[in-house]
Amino acid sequence: MSIKEHPPQQDDSNESLLHVPVLLETTLDLLHPKLGESYLDLTAGYGGHARRFLETTDNFAESVLVDQDEFAISKLDEFATRGTHLLHTDFVSAARGLIEDGRQFNIILVDLGVSSPQLDQEARGFSFTKNGPLDMRMDIRQKETAATLINKISERDLTQIIVRYGEEPFGQARRIAQAIIAGRPFTETAPLAETIKLATRGKWKKIHPATRTFQAIRIAVNHELQQIEELLPLLPKLLKQEGRVGIISFHSLEDRLVKQYFLEETNAGYEAELEILTKKPHSGATDDVHNPRARSSKLRTAVKK
Repeated sequence: MSIKEHPPQQDDSNESLLHVPVLLETTLDLLHPKLGESYLDLTAGYGGHARRFLETTDNFAESVLVDQDEFAISKLDEFATRGTHLLHTDFVSAARGLIEDGRQFNIILVDLGVSSPQLDQEARGFSFTKNGPLDMRMDIRQKETAATLINKISERDLTQIIVRYGEEPFGQARRIAQAIIAGRPFTETAPLAETIKLATRGKWKKIHPATRTFQAIRIAVNHELQQIEELLPLLPKLLKQEGRVGIISFHSLEDRLVKQYFLEETNAGYEAELEILTKKPHSGATDDVHNPRARSSKLRTAVKK
């Protein structure tokens, strides 16, 4: 659930650009919504994808939009007024609840990206380019924040988090972890980012030195990879026959899990529940020219047999 972070926008006229749904036209083309079909968006965000899909299907009443972000849910009232059910919860809890209720859908979309408004709101604590409280929670009802994690974790465990979730080399990760431990406590993002920058000796090529560590901390705080692992085997149960699912990922850790699950389905023979539609993922670097933050995105799709 990550996107590349860019410097803060200086011109408010650019705000609309940051709300452009990732790989929208490609997603519509591959999932091919039809009039009357039901739609489940497990990461609805601000409704960018949902709006276009539901305009096509015109089936608001049998569709469901899910998001664990309170601010995002508050922006989806236009769909609720047309009969769409909104769920303010994480996508695994939503999936399990819908399965228990016997619900199935023609189309499912999972967009694993952190939204631009989340990144751009200093109070959310996702950004290392804007100072704010060290929070990083997708769901503000969750107790553990990034500050809670950073200020209590051991050097060994923090190093492992930065290596595993940030994909930093071990030596670099250990230097960063040592610097963070030595500089504790942290309550804001800017001092943490500066500490990481100094620990990496200020080396900065294409991305800020804190990029991978912030990603790693955010993934750990929100249990993001665990959530994806739990969600994937639930998707076939939520699909109707010939129903389609699309999953948009933003970094190799996410895409690796999706790719592996789809590969297992491909190799399952007659027991396979899904047929893979995209042998190679569609990339935002070539398919999405509207949103500069979508360049690392990858879309994989499948259909229920």
